[in-house]
Amino acid sequence: MKKFIMMIWCLTFVTGVAEAQRESPYKTSFKVDGPITAAGMGLSYYGLTLMQDKDGLTEEEVNRLNRNDVNGFDRFSAGYDSERAKFISDFPFYGSFLLPFSLISNANVRSNAGQVFGLYVQTMAVTGALFTMTNGLNPRIRPLVYSPDVELSEKTRANARNSFYAGHTAAAASASFFFAKVFHDFNPDSPLRPYVWAGAAAVPAVVGYYRLKAGKHFLSDNLIGYTMGAAAGILVPQLHKKSNNSGFSINPTIIPTFNGMASQGANVSYTF
Repeated sequence: MKKFIMMIWCLTFVTGVAEAQRESPYKTSFKVDGPITAAGMGLSYYGLTLMQDKDGLTEEEVNRLNRNDVNGFDRFSAGYDSERAKFISDFPFYGSFLLPFSLISNANVRSNAGQVFGLYVQTMAVTGALFTMTNGLNPRIRPLVYSPDVELSEKTRANARNSFYAGHTAAAASASFFFAKVFHDFNPDSPLRPYVWAGAAAVPAVVGYYRLKAGKHFLSDNLIGYTMGAAAGILVPQLHKKSNNSGFSINPTIIPTFNGMASQGANVSYTF
């Protein structure tokens, strides 16, 4: 995850958050988006320190572990520890970060590249903050710790308690769904949109599968990571839309209710 945090910082210096000169479906402002992005990066760094400062398991605690104590939903993977799966997972993981950069080949995006990549930085900063803070405050033992073939020194590291939730899966989902969402918004008439969304959904699923086989995360960790990453990848661009006429909007309406002259509360409705 150190490499992930460093990538966010590098993207910030390269792209920035700026208004595009040509027509774009998005509206951004450095005064608003700059502090949000900076806060996301700051929280990502703080969360990373929390992850690194966790107490590792003692040898006695490791010896007392029993895979039957793992909840029934996740128990099947307790003890997974494939190094090959870990190696393979890196390819779609790092590849997912390149997907948004491929948008530069799209004429509709190219003239708004600074704005789009600024939103990408913000998306990854938000994703990093959510992941590192959640992980740092919630120690969960990785599946590989239950394997008899893993060295004790690996099991007693602080990193062995970073299972919840899956950061690699979340980051891959955030980048790939951001790619699909931006392509969708800039190309409303493109017949490629269903295929782009399908590809975006597949990439983090592959990452999650191999992280599961590697014993880095339980299934529930991967499902939550996938969901959180996909939500950030979609919602950050969506919240910057100039108008929400695409059928994708969520518009809350709050209407106060009265009994005579006294307020009795409020009704909240959502239009999708």
